[in-house]
Amino acid sequence: MNIERIQRDSPPTAKRRFRLGYDKTTGLLLISPWLVGFFLFKLLPILASFGLSFTNFYLLEPGQTRFVGLENYARLLEDEAVGFLIVATISTAISTIPLQLVASTLLAALLSSPRLKARTALRTLFFLPSIIPSVAILFMWFGFTDPNVGWLNRFILRPLGLTGFNDLYSDAAYALLIAINSLWAIGPGMLIMLAAMQSVSSEIQEAARVDGAGPLLRFFRITLPLITPAIFFALVINLIAVFGGVILLDRGNTFRGGASPFDSYITYWIFERWQLGYAASLAWLFFALVMVVIVILFTTSHRWVYYPDRGD
Repeated sequence: MNIERIQRDSPPTAKRRFRLGYDKTTGLLLISPWLVGFFLFKLLPILASFGLSFTNFYLLEPGQTRFVGLENYARLLEDEAVGFLIVATISTAISTIPLQLVASTLLAALLSSPRLKARTALRTLFFLPSIIPSVAILFMWFGFTDPNVGWLNRFILRPLGLTGFNDLYSDAAYALLIAINSLWAIGPGMLIMLAAMQSVSSEIQEAARVDGAGPLLRFFRITLPLITPAIFFALVINLIAVFGGVILLDRGNTFRGGASPFDSYITYWIFERWQLGYAASLAWLFFALVMVVIVILFTTSHRWVYYPDRGD
């Protein structure tokens, strides 16, 4: 027994050290394409945008670029559109994120039911729309609701004698399209909720059922509290996603298809005003606001998120 303990606690031999070094090298080689892409296409542009935020970089005259310090950030305080767009973006997040969380949770609860037939096929069908590019989905909805040639007016509303959908580009109509479009991306959230629900102990569910708890009571009093870590994770992911945007460049035309008005404003300063310095300062302001919201969520998560490894 003592000999086995000494062998177990002894320093690694040269062969074991070589094996560990080989495994580390192999692992680095396997993830090297991702590392190269991360540094070249994510980290370096992020650092470059931070440096550009302190300059007056004008895309059409890059040779005239000079360091302006905090002038771009001081300019943010004088821009009346900034405050309005921040409020509009927050309202968009409030209207879409709860909708995504509720839809993904209810869909996961439905697909985790043992009474449901062909569950695997249905899970695949519900997940497939999330892999379609969001630009294609948004164009599809614009075509479906087009007042002149859209199927919504021609084949659904007008044959029923209902008023057509005539103001596609109004604020209310655009907000409705964004909310509907967000439901097409609940596939990953559905899988997260589904995995969390399947990890809930069946003994707990059975004990509650024996005590007389019905399906709804078990769902709201047992399942939901136990999957709050998954809900919290999905909340953070959806928060980051809804603040992003989609930019489609086609023959010199810029199409902004993001749900975030603030992100569209940043795109406006890049591709229409060509002022990358000010656009970079807007982006970093937006990043700071998102990080503040995420820090608040993490700080308050202990009040409503169930962590089984915590004794409190």
